[in-house]
Amino acid sequence: MSAPVAVVVHGGAGASQDDVDGCQAAARAALDVLQAGGESLDAVVRAVMVLEDDDRFNAGTGSVVAPDGATIEMDASVMDTRGRLGAVACVRDVRNPVLLAREVANTPHRLLAGEGAQRFAEVSMLESSLPVTGEQAKRRAVKLAQALKAPSPAETAKRAALLRQWNYPDQPVPAAAEGCDTVGAVARDAEGHFAVAASTGGVSPALLGRVGDTPLIGAGFYAGPEGAVAATGTGEDIIPLLLSHTVYQWIADGVPLQQALERGVALLPADSDVGIIAVSRTEAGHHSNRAMPTSNGD
Repeated sequence: MSAPVAVVVHGGAGASQDDVDGCQAAARAALDVLQAGGESLDAVVRAVMVLEDDDRFNAGTGSVVAPDGATIEMDASVMDTRGRLGAVACVRDVRNPVLLAREVANTPHRLLAGEGAQRFAEVSMLESSLPVTGEQAKRRAVKLAQALKAPSPAETAKRAALLRQWNYPDQPVPAAAEGCDTVGAVARDAEGHFAVAASTGGVSPALLGRVGDTPLIGAGFYAGPEGAVAATGTGEDIIPLLLSHTVYQWIADGVPLQQALERGVALLPADSDVGIIAVSRTEAGHHSNRAMPTSNGD
């Protein structure tokens, strides 16, 4: 007997609700896969690809530009309950990092990073990234204008510390905080299998090579026999909590899904952006302490 299919898609904690139509398009694309009898993993990959191709979101073609004004570093991950798991970190020239993570899941490895991941993308004949888009350039100009205003004492101290640790080959250009939002999708297919996929364009300012929660199993994503969970927000706060696995375990222990989501968000300090989406055997939902565009395909 077939299980009812379900999907939830998010566009990032702290992202604009004006962009919810992008999440709706992504969720509908995932539902098309599921309703045609497709697997949950194919559905979530398809949803995340839609968001990576929409430059309003911080993933793929909309990824943030680093403080050197040129570098883009992206992370992505996939996991399902059929035993497939793959992730990539610090990828620079791939249009759809989620497809690269999906390819890693076909290898003996779980996570590829940096130059090795980039070369694997070439071997896999994946499409390279587009030039910096108009939306990225506009967003960059707005952030630069904000940065030239008098920063708060806390921002001044943070920037001073970052400059002391600067590991780019060139000096930074002024930059206000940008990014930290991820895109992601979770799904349940007609056979009752679960999957999760996530992708991010990183944060700025950050040190070269910074990796957040998105490609780290249990932190930014997790799928098991009782459901699938994806987190978004400040990776440095999400990682120590293994937030996605923590929420998953509560669901597996019988905590109602919405209660588990709310409890998970409450683990982080109020000044830290965080959002979580999840599906279980009978439920689907989302919760965030910031604006977070989401859709289940309705």
